[in-house]
Amino acid sequence: MDIKEIQNLIKFVAKSGASEVKLEMDDIKITIKTGSEDKGENTTYVQQIPMNAPMAQAAPAAPTATEPTTATPTPVDENSKYITIKSPIIGTFYRKASPDKPVFVEVGTSIKEGDVLCVIEAMKLFNEIESEVSGKIVKILVDDSSPVEYDQPLFLVDPS
Repeated sequence: MDIKEIQNLIKFVAKSGASEVKLEMDDIKITIKTGSEDKGENTTYVQQIPMNAPMAQAAPAAPTATEPTTATPTPVDENSKYITIKSPIIGTFYRKASPDKPVFVEVGTSIKEGDVLCVIEAMKLFNEIESEVSGKIVKILVDDSSPVEYDQPLFLVDPS
């Protein structure tokens, strides 16, 4: 199981409303806990189990914690006046809802909080990505129908 599959699993469990999911396979154990008392944050522990490993081999990596976030705007280093809108999930980026519909935004489009900027298909689900800032689209950083990674920059927005 690779990191992309684990991230997809985390997103699925977070959306399902389950409080805890444990998954054990031949060489991996995953526990995903979504605590209502800690305001919806997810904690994931991944443990690799060595298969017939010799004693001289290094110990397996320590469990990691992963907290998925939404499309949080962050300043870009090269031009601090622009805000970068990043992908909250991995999947396929689409600029329009369907092939016969117009694109959600173009360069120069004024946007406000809550406007749909694009959709990302992940595991046969189409997730609308909404803006968390108001401003004007300066640059679209991803081509239509391209795969995107978690936290990959999608748009540059001028908030002024």
